[in-house]
Amino acid sequence: MEVFLNPDAWVALLTLTFLEIILGIDNIIFISIVTGKLPPEKRKKATQIGLFLAMFMRIALLFGITLLIKMKEPLFSLDWGWFTAHFNGQALILLSGGIFLIYKSTKEIHEKVDHKGEEEKDLKTSAAKSFGNVIFQILLIDLIFSVDSILTAVGMTNGLEGALYIMVTAVVISVGVMMLFAVPVGTFVNNNPSIQILGLAFLILIGFMLITESMHLSEAVLVGQTVGAVPKAYLYFAIAFSLAVEFLNMKMRKKKK
Repeated sequence: MEVFLNPDAWVALLTLTFLEIILGIDNIIFISIVTGKLPPEKRKKATQIGLFLAMFMRIALLFGITLLIKMKEPLFSLDWGWFTAHFNGQALILLSGGIFLIYKSTKEIHEKVDHKGEEEKDLKTSAAKSFGNVIFQILLIDLIFSVDSILTAVGMTNGLEGALYIMVTAVVISVGVMMLFAVPVGTFVNNNPSIQILGLAFLILIGFMLITESMHLSEAVLVGQTVGAVPKAYLYFAIAFSLAVEFLNMKMRKKKK
């Protein structure tokens, strides 16, 4: 295609693909925890089906990009004196996504810490019913994360000829990479309970970040203070630091054994 004869298009494609993969790390952590409720033989199938359907959903969102851009217009406002905000479509998606992540992660931590025995006992009887639910949750969380990454992609490719083709190619490549690594990462997470709890804690942080970003987009003012978005660099540094410490702990535990 002629669009890929332009060097700027290749730079944009490589940058977008890298960005999609980095943002997809959150997705992989969530998928590994959700599919961990299924029997081992069904986890790979659920992961691949979920990511495959999520890829088409992202492409559909790209074609409906004008709708996403229009979602910046305020839908309704709140003015309670101590709290004011003007909510638009983007903000509502991020807000609901943040609340869902915090609720889901807290529920999973509670089950694993307090009811692990019951969860393992009920796993076989609920496996058939939960397969479709797992696919739905993968699609739902991908939708939440897609909004932010797609809007970033639009900003990066703005003005480039054939920007839509570049974005679709980046999505296909990044989902392909996620399919390759999602299963081994999921197996590693599910085989190490401490990493699993750490991953759930990360998802709570990400949920909080989505809520603050939603408030920032809504120009929210809380007790006279403007609510700002949490810089993603702070979050990813905290995640990387925590993982590094946990890997050192795992190495020390193996040496002791």
